[in-house]
Amino acid sequence: MSSDLQKIYARRTTDLEEPRRLGVWREITRFLERWIDPSSTVLDIGCDRGSFINEVHAGRKIAADLRDVAQHIAPDVEFIRTDGLVLLDHLEPASVDVVFMSNYLEHLRSADDVLEQLNVVTRLLRPGGRVIVLQPNIRLVGFSYWDFLDHKTALTDRSLEEASQTAGLKTERLIARFLPYTTKSRYPQNRLLVRAYLRFPPAWFLMGRQTLLVARRPE
Repeated sequence: MSSDLQKIYARRTTDLEEPRRLGVWREITRFLERWIDPSSTVLDIGCDRGSFINEVHAGRKIAADLRDVAQHIAPDVEFIRTDGLVLLDHLEPASVDVVFMSNYLEHLRSADDVLEQLNVVTRLLRPGGRVIVLQPNIRLVGFSYWDFLDHKTALTDRSLEEASQTAGLKTERLIARFLPYTTKSRYPQNRLLVRAYLRFPPAWFLMGRQTLLVARRPE
């Protein structure tokens, strides 16, 4: 990773903003845990500062990122510094119950890399295992999708589902409009407001610009 990109990420998420982000992610994680057995092995690809993996209840927790973010990762999480495309060099096939990816796939260089990453995910999952993807939807975001210099591949809910199905995954739930584009947008910041938002799907239709995909590797 270039030093310029490291500078971008350092400016994008500051220590001062972290408590607010953690409050938001705590509620998002609690919502997503309906698809996660607390005894399962969970892998977070592109974990960033660990907002999800640090909070999720799981028997074994693994975080992977191209950057060295170990200082932000909780002690009970195994951190692997690696490119997500080569995770099979670090983990055994069929060894993970749940793979989580948030705002990650758009950073890959091409649609071919997106497909390759989902193929890697399929191989890492145990039969019946799930992948949970949160992904900005360019159809809903529009040109704002390119406001981030590191966004390289455009995805909609339909292309995301097509890619996952091509990788052999079966869609369990697809919500085209789920979360606002970023936590710096109009998304409620108070934990109670976040909880209320997640419990009120009509608000998703008004504010949702990110897609939620839950898919399974067939038994």
